[in-house]
Amino acid sequence: MQVIPCEIDGPLIIEPMVFGDDRGFFLESWNAEKFAASGLNIAFVQDNHSRSQKGVLRGMHFQNPGPQGKLVRVISGAVYDVAVDLRRGSPSFGKWIGVELSAENKRMFWVPQGFAHGFLTLEDDTDFLYKCDAPYSPQTEHSLAWDDPDVGIDWPTHGLEIQLSAKDREGKRIGEVEPLA
Repeated sequence: MQVIPCEIDGPLIIEPMVFGDDRGFFLESWNAEKFAASGLNIAFVQDNHSRSQKGVLRGMHFQNPGPQGKLVRVISGAVYDVAVDLRRGSPSFGKWIGVELSAENKRMFWVPQGFAHGFLTLEDDTDFLYKCDAPYSPQTEHSLAWDDPDVGIDWPTHGLEIQLSAKDREGKRIGEVEPLA
């Protein structure tokens, strides 16, 4: 696999080795030993799967206390996946990184603890999988406003009717959230 650093320290794009032929393909999406050899010594405790229609925006979620690191990927469809740095004292606090993940490109994205995370579905029937290194805690989950002008995420919304949950419509601006330790 190839591990590609991002402009912000922490998040990583992971391109697995894909073995394909006329029957289809095979790829290894998780191997603890190989990931550890690449500097990602992660103990996952939870796997999640969501399906969304085109234009669904989920995020920008984070837990404080009890942040989660997430290894995310798409197995059908496509998303624009975003991480926003919320780490206290980070030189890139409030900065964001976005990457397209799709069934076609088979990329994965590592979003470490200390980041808000969200994605916008670009195709109908998009299946999104994520492995988490800490359990989900609804009591400590928060939402950063997906459209906070102080963060300035450049979502590829052209031609999309954005669909948000009630919780995500109530996301706070970055100046209103407690930075993560």
